[in-house]
Amino acid sequence: MDMRAVFFDMDGLLVDTEKVWLEIESEVMRRLGGQWTPDHQAHLLGGSMERAVEYMLSASGSGESAATVEQWMVSGMVERLSGGARVMPGASELLDALRDEGVPVGLVTSSLRKIADAVLKEFGRDRFDVVVTADDVERTKPDPEPYLTAARLLGVVPVRCVVLEDSPNGVAAATAAGCAVVAVPSLLPVEEAPGRLVVSSLEEVTVARLRALLPGV
Repeated sequence: MDMRAVFFDMDGLLVDTEKVWLEIESEVMRRLGGQWTPDHQAHLLGGSMERAVEYMLSASGSGESAATVEQWMVSGMVERLSGGARVMPGASELLDALRDEGVPVGLVTSSLRKIADAVLKEFGRDRFDVVVTADDVERTKPDPEPYLTAARLLGVVPVRCVVLEDSPNGVAAATAAGCAVVAVPSLLPVEEAPGRLVVSSLEEVTVARLRALLPGV
């Protein structure tokens, strides 16, 4: 059995949005009367908007509503990303190589669909056979539901799929779903493990290296 699909995380893996997130989170935190640091951002890496909003309200002690804070976050991200986000080195080349070999590709992100759409408007929605966002699942990463959903939509079994992630939360989700994993750590380290390849850049990843992660390939 061959590799049936490859799933890409978005923030910090496919596009360099972590700096944008830090800017927006810092701005929102100031509006809440608090301060935001890279350590705060690292605590939320790979998590959901709901978790981020809850954390920010707790850290600031603000009485603002969660809905208002989420609106500030989403509108700020969409506005910043409308001008385009920097594609991570090696991402376009790997996507093209997978397309050339006929391997289905999915985007699986903990970001809300409005934010993913802003990225895909510039990057190209047609590069992906399926897109799964936080709006499409009940439980976001580190729960395996996002990757199980993507595999189901493509009609493939997770154990024949490879996931590319940058965060421990994303790696945990992919592993729990039964997928092989390539980790390209951004803000937090990811340890080596069976069925997991840890690299410093997508430029180190080839289709052959992805296939080699799957048993019996």
